[in-house]
Amino acid sequence: MHIQSKLPDVGTTIFTVMSQLAVQHQAINLSQGFPDYECSPELIRLVDHYMRSGYNQYAPMAGLLSLRERIAEKQEKLHHVIYNPDTEITITAGGTQALFASIACVIRPDDEVIIFEPAYDAYGPTVTLFGGRIRSVELSAPNYSIDWVEVGKLINDKTRMIILNYPNNPTGRTLDEHDIKCLINLTRGTNILILSDEVYEHLIYDGKQHLSLSRYPELRERSFITASFGKLLHATGWKVGYCLAPEGLMKEFRKIHQFEVFSVNSFVQYAISDFLKNDRNYLEISEFFQVKKDFFGTLMKETRFDLLTCNGSYFQSVQYSRISDEKDTDIAIRLIKEFGVAGIPVSAFYSKGTDDHVLRFCFAKKKETLEKAVEILIKV
Repeated sequence: MHIQSKLPDVGTTIFTVMSQLAVQHQAINLSQGFPDYECSPELIRLVDHYMRSGYNQYAPMAGLLSLRERIAEKQEKLHHVIYNPDTEITITAGGTQALFASIACVIRPDDEVIIFEPAYDAYGPTVTLFGGRIRSVELSAPNYSIDWVEVGKLINDKTRMIILNYPNNPTGRTLDEHDIKCLINLTRGTNILILSDEVYEHLIYDGKQHLSLSRYPELRERSFITASFGKLLHATGWKVGYCLAPEGLMKEFRKIHQFEVFSVNSFVQYAISDFLKNDRNYLEISEFFQVKKDFFGTLMKETRFDLLTCNGSYFQSVQYSRISDEKDTDIAIRLIKEFGVAGIPVSAFYSKGTDDHVLRFCFAKKKETLEKAVEILIKV
């Protein structure tokens, strides 16, 4: 049997490729973004409690109401904005499903979508799947700042959506008030929607503040905001996330969501709902990762890799110009095979494979894992 591919240019993701190589060569895996330590024992106890108590059947399609209420409380506490848990919040099967449903309910053939590269690799294929056209804005190392004049030149009557990811994967950059002002000015008076991927919202460092688009009424009214409990709770394998959107947008979002997954596993939702009653369980996560970022950064200063600015996420990007002029894909593979440490070549986040000689390492790892990895990287 043969079918004509709807995504002919899409292969296996770079994350899978590098993780497989890491396993094959028994390398320390700093490539894929997941912790190598356990999540909270209290959270595990709550999951076990609800599973054993019989909460194993379908949850409501939109998600457990108490969990949606916890999310609404968190948004109000952190960003001073009110979302209606009945009509404006939906629990999803991870952040990526929330992204998919947001794009699916909006994009039609020939609609144009602006994305900023380096970009998470789910955006482009999902837009393509629904007949949309990607208009890319390339951001360059080491600063990865947005040229909003360039963005304005891409906007036309076919522009339907702008996708943002801040704190950014892979660069670790965050938005500032200038960026927000420019975004408001560019979208004012248009029908352009915004998809704001804020899965690393709580992972902010060095005195920075996460500027959620939900804070700004002119952006909130046109935005799908997606997030992930996997990043917040150190449990990426649970695949539980959520989407925030005004009622009109959320109504269309749920039409797609109900036929993708219908609902998300119930016992985990009950557990997370209880866990979030203690706001320290999300307010202190930034400090937790600040320690890891600083520890990894201090160790890496003993290497010939140059650290780029990281204000958010749990990824540290580095340039290797003092080491080699080879392609980032080549040195990434060589690091695995010859040295035993896996990272991600950042060119994989560009549709054109733009290579600024940058690698991405994940520091959401045990202290001993980071120490062992850097002991090896010092030799490169």
